[in-house]
Amino acid sequence: MMLAFGASGKVRAQSQARYDVCVYGGTSSGVIAAVQANRMGKSVILISPTKHLGGLSSGGLGFTDMGDERTVGGLSREYFHRIWEYYQKPEAWKFQPRESFHSSGQHGPAFNKELEISTVFEPHVAERLFEQVLAESGVELIRDRLDRSSGIVKSANRIASVRMESGKEVRAGVFIDATYEGDLMAKAGVTYTVGREANSQYEEKANGIQKVPNNGNQLPQGIDPYVIKGDPTSGLLPRVNPDAGSENGAGDKRVQAYCYRMCLTDAPANRIQVEQPPGYRDAEYELLFRAIEAGQKSRFFKFSPLPNRKTDSNNDSGISTDYIGMSDNYPEAAYATRARIEEAHKNWQLGLIWTLQNHPRVPESIRQSHAKWGLPKDEFVENGHWSPQLYVREARRLVNDHVIDEKAILKRTTGQSVGMGSYKMDSHHTQYHVADDGFVTAEGDVQKAINGPYEIDYRALTPREEECANLIVPVCLAASHIAYGSIRMESVFMILGQSAGTAAALAVEGGSSVQQVPYGKLRSDLERDGQILKMPASSRPSNGG
Repeated sequence: MMLAFGASGKVRAQSQARYDVCVYGGTSSGVIAAVQANRMGKSVILISPTKHLGGLSSGGLGFTDMGDERTVGGLSREYFHRIWEYYQKPEAWKFQPRESFHSSGQHGPAFNKELEISTVFEPHVAERLFEQVLAESGVELIRDRLDRSSGIVKSANRIASVRMESGKEVRAGVFIDATYEGDLMAKAGVTYTVGREANSQYEEKANGIQKVPNNGNQLPQGIDPYVIKGDPTSGLLPRVNPDAGSENGAGDKRVQAYCYRMCLTDAPANRIQVEQPPGYRDAEYELLFRAIEAGQKSRFFKFSPLPNRKTDSNNDSGISTDYIGMSDNYPEAAYATRARIEEAHKNWQLGLIWTLQNHPRVPESIRQSHAKWGLPKDEFVENGHWSPQLYVREARRLVNDHVIDEKAILKRTTGQSVGMGSYKMDSHHTQYHVADDGFVTAEGDVQKAINGPYEIDYRALTPREEECANLIVPVCLAASHIAYGSIRMESVFMILGQSAGTAAALAVEGGSSVQQVPYGKLRSDLERDGQILKMPASSRPSNGG
């Protein structure tokens, strides 16, 4: 039997199917969680349901949503430092001189000389560094998907093993669900939710249906909702609902809109022209045409600059890259259905670019301003130069006795901090509907300021002990919809991934449930490894993501 040495120096048989820690999810959070548990001397397996490692961080979100850079420490800081080091090399600048790149990041310089970190980067660079970090750690990596029909075996209140679609079974002492969807969490039989809570549930002000106020990323006023303008008998335009569904502040099962973070380039030597996607229909873009007729001339998507004349192009208005109203079924959907939803989002955005560049109903000035942009030849080469990672802004969320709500974020302090968030509460639209004035409006956008960096409680990462005693959830953690709008940033997921890896290792060492890990020991180990758990009151404001 062959033997293998991990980075921890521990010897284990390659055929062994039991590990101290099993991390499911190849996201940025999953990679960091696996590396941290490994650094603490534990046998670790990382199971990625996709070939692509790094999730959104290497999937196009290169203009990092980071509220206050001072909250980022530990392995996350190490990672952003690696990016900094990469871009110090002249050979990293293939399509523009280094001195010509003057972009700021979200809340500071793209290349922070004081902290020696970079929060702006190209997708392929980010993925290469995630692969590098994982390879250096010695963590075992397999690419496989959870069998969601009967892929989890529990013994009392513990997960005993998980089975993949390939038939591979993995046993572990502690499991970490680091997916955006919470698939392992859901199959473990713990309580979770999807959608928006009513404001009354947690005594919040910015949750639930947002008919008023509703001023962010909005459509121009006066857009007729009917296929034939002024004729209700002709039916509503695609994706327009007859009303908001209920009163302001009421809960529903809608999730904020998804999109792909598009990486575009205007470098001729690296640019591929965007073609009309399959199944293109003018009717799908009627809202776009009417928005232009109503006066919209720009903000069809962002052009946040990345190195080498590339962009991180995100949603920027009421008719943009977000495929509003088409994400609701994704969290609970089967893999095949998710694939169809992902393809529909891709085609919507490719069609948006093609329309802005080519359609005769788009004014020449708009066509010309978008004409120079295309897909980069050197990004996502194995996926048709399009990101393989849909921006799942929100899916399932854990429910336990320590749900982080709007009040907890504004309070800023908590009892068992394992990391900090600092971004404003930022949720995207969920639907189009006919407003009381008879015109189309987009509903759901919330941009709510916070009071500065806030502490995230460890107890929000664990289910109720009686439901599952050996599962930690750093991504789909227990938070209300509006609170999750702040937490859901990649840098925060990385921070919480490291804390989850530390807690998992301590639970294995102590033979305890994850809920009973001594917080004093957890805190000291996190601080030893550079995590930032508390912060001074001052902070910088934050932008939308």
